[in-house]
Amino acid sequence: MEKLNDANISSIDALVAPGALKREFPVEPGLAGKIITFRQEIRNILEQQDGRMLAITGPCSIHDPKAALDYASRLLALRKKYEKELCIIMRVYFEKPRTALGWRGLILDPELNGSCKLGEGLRTARKLLLEINQMGLPAGSEILDPIVPQYISDLVSWAAIGARTTESQTHRELTSGLSMPVGFKNGTDGSLDVAVNGIRSAREPHSFIGIDQFGQTCVLNTKGNKTGHPILRGGKKGPNYYEEIIEDTEEILLKAGLPPVLIVDCSHENSGKKYFRQERVFNSILDQRRRGRRSIVGFMLESNIHEGRQDIPGDISTMAYGVSVTDACLSFEKTEELLDSASRIMKELL
Repeated sequence: MEKLNDANISSIDALVAPGALKREFPVEPGLAGKIITFRQEIRNILEQQDGRMLAITGPCSIHDPKAALDYASRLLALRKKYEKELCIIMRVYFEKPRTALGWRGLILDPELNGSCKLGEGLRTARKLLLEINQMGLPAGSEILDPIVPQYISDLVSWAAIGARTTESQTHRELTSGLSMPVGFKNGTDGSLDVAVNGIRSAREPHSFIGIDQFGQTCVLNTKGNKTGHPILRGGKKGPNYYEEIIEDTEEILLKAGLPPVLIVDCSHENSGKKYFRQERVFNSILDQRRRGRRSIVGFMLESNIHEGRQDIPGDISTMAYGVSVTDACLSFEKTEELLDSASRIMKELL
């Protein structure tokens, strides 16, 4: 007789409770205060009380914790060097949404071989975030799985809702309860409406099913998150960082009763998925900012130690060090060059 329940479930494995993982990798009071300061710094820029720009840069996805810490140490030096003009945040992405199939990120598949050792992935992710924050570098990450934030969100200073999930009611409700500023990307078709609706929804209180620190299923009641903002990343119809589109975006936000501020993602469809074109997008938005377009409060770059990308081989020991396994990235040398350029431009304006 065919099973009534779990007919297509091959196994169910218990997972460590969020609170237990946090006891294993705790946030000490001094670090907690630092992360709260990071978040307030970001809010101040989004609210235009701080005239600097947000610079969110890092690998498309994290697959090698050693290389990620190497990148973080290099980026930390730039954060300190340009702190008067830029608020630099490391992009630390552990989950990858897929249109069809592919590697889904370090949390789900930390061994890069389809073994899906989620418990190991969560430990690796939390440990890495803890080390990056302890260095003095704020972390930004994409929120994809609705349960994962209970394990790592206390170590995230800025978060993003991706283009594939920005229309999701689950993610809008989840965002309403998150403690950090959250950006909503426009839809994959380029539509801004889904991002604006997401921001508006997340500003309101919600109630939804989730888990607590003991792993107990419960109802979460939220206050609403007032720090939502759009991220322009282009779409199927092409880029959306051109000045007339930025101007239209400002008007749409104002009509929706939202602050006219936004972040531009220099990668994805804005660069036509060609990593070297990120510089072209970057130059355009910095030029717009120089000419008074203050609504552009930040930018995102996909960047790694070395440029380009690589496939995941059967023998991962043969992989090139510091090279992306998802979207192709700029080299760190090029990233440093762009951040230096942004610093010089912002120095003129502040």
